[in-house]
Amino acid sequence: MANFAKPDVPRFAVEVYQNEFLPEGGREVNAIVTVTATGGGTLGGLPAHDGAAGAASAVALMVDCSGSMDHPSSKMRHARDATRTAVAALRDGTRFAVIAGTHVAREVYPGGGRLATADDRTREEAREAVLRLRAGGGTAIGSWLRLAEQLLTSEPAGVRHGILLTDGRNEHETPEELRAALDLCAGRFTCDARGVGTDWEVKEVTGIATSLLGSADIVADPAGLARDFRTMMESAMGKEVADVALRLWTPQGAEVTFVKQVAPSVSDLTGRRSAAGPRSGDYPTGSWGDESRDYHVCVRVPAAEVGREMLAARVSLVVPQPDGGATPVAQGLVRAVWTDDTAVSTSLNPQVAHYTGQAELAQAIQDGLAARKAGDVDGATAKLGRAVQLAGASGHADTAKLLAKVVDVIDEANGTVRLKARVEDADEMTLDTRSTKTARLHQRPPAPRSGT
Repeated sequence: MANFAKPDVPRFAVEVYQNEFLPEGGREVNAIVTVTATGGGTLGGLPAHDGAAGAASAVALMVDCSGSMDHPSSKMRHARDATRTAVAALRDGTRFAVIAGTHVAREVYPGGGRLATADDRTREEAREAVLRLRAGGGTAIGSWLRLAEQLLTSEPAGVRHGILLTDGRNEHETPEELRAALDLCAGRFTCDARGVGTDWEVKEVTGIATSLLGSADIVADPAGLARDFRTMMESAMGKEVADVALRLWTPQGAEVTFVKQVAPSVSDLTGRRSAAGPRSGDYPTGSWGDESRDYHVCVRVPAAEVGREMLAARVSLVVPQPDGGATPVAQGLVRAVWTDDTAVSTSLNPQVAHYTGQAELAQAIQDGLAARKAGDVDGATAKLGRAVQLAGASGHADTAKLLAKVVDVIDEANGTVRLKARVEDADEMTLDTRSTKTARLHQRPPAPRSGT
């Protein structure tokens, strides 16, 4: 493990878990890269160095105020309460704004195309302004995101973060317009997205979170919004450094097959690579606080003979600097060694095996639910049965409980299930929304191979 931390940058560490041994002619190298940020919000109690000249973090709260939020009226009331709770959790000095979202986006506080600075006075003013929110109008989420981007980038800031709440489908703009808004916002700020009730579209909400490197979840009962908003804001306040990238360098003849975040949730980063020099590419990881995440890296190397050894990839964490450059703060190495020992070359590393199963679990759930909606009973039964089997084998108890609300489990070990005749919308949407959340492997190998 290599840690290049300096006094003015976060304390990141990289550990690499892999079976580096390949059979003669083998070409595919898999590794789990664990990235951990530690030290008083990653900075050891030192002043935040966010790549924006020490500027304060900025947060935009986007609240659905469309007409459907008044059915029932308690939904809008709980949304107001949740937003007020989130505002109260803002740390002094944080720049912030509140946006009301309908078929247009409207500044609620502070207004004038600017951000407010959180203190006792502005928090109370914002909470009073939120009390005046009323439901009415349509839904055009892309316009909300565009306004958030304008406000969050209107002045220097460290970590830029959005929280978005919706209760319905994006009916007042085209999918292409939403996609264009997401493309505009990607890399500008991260965003957590929540769907309240059961009339929204899972793929829209999860797509927003995936594109903007945030979390997605369902709040089926509006009464749970305040607790969820408080948790999201506390998490946002714990982020100390933005725009961290996972940089992969590969030698001549090698190529990256894929890069996926696999914990705490599955997210494919492969298509988000940006060039970072000869044979190097950066994959965005968003903002960090005190936390740990796992990434699955797959590299295809040139075939070689027994006894050959090579560096398959160098994995670095890079943090942006005020001058526009980037500083490597930790590094790990992925190796390839060719052997004629079949027992060694065919042994699956526990980390790689675990997360390969977790990715398959997420896909099986999504495919199974899609088949169920399409009326394909046999396909849905097979896919959801496989999901039950994988959840049981990996110890993913939370997912197993969610699956049990959609299927009757006859034999977990063999994946034998029967589709329930009636499933509550909230249960199906919760399973779908949380399908990408993963369980970490509790027992790690004692001595990972990594760079020094």
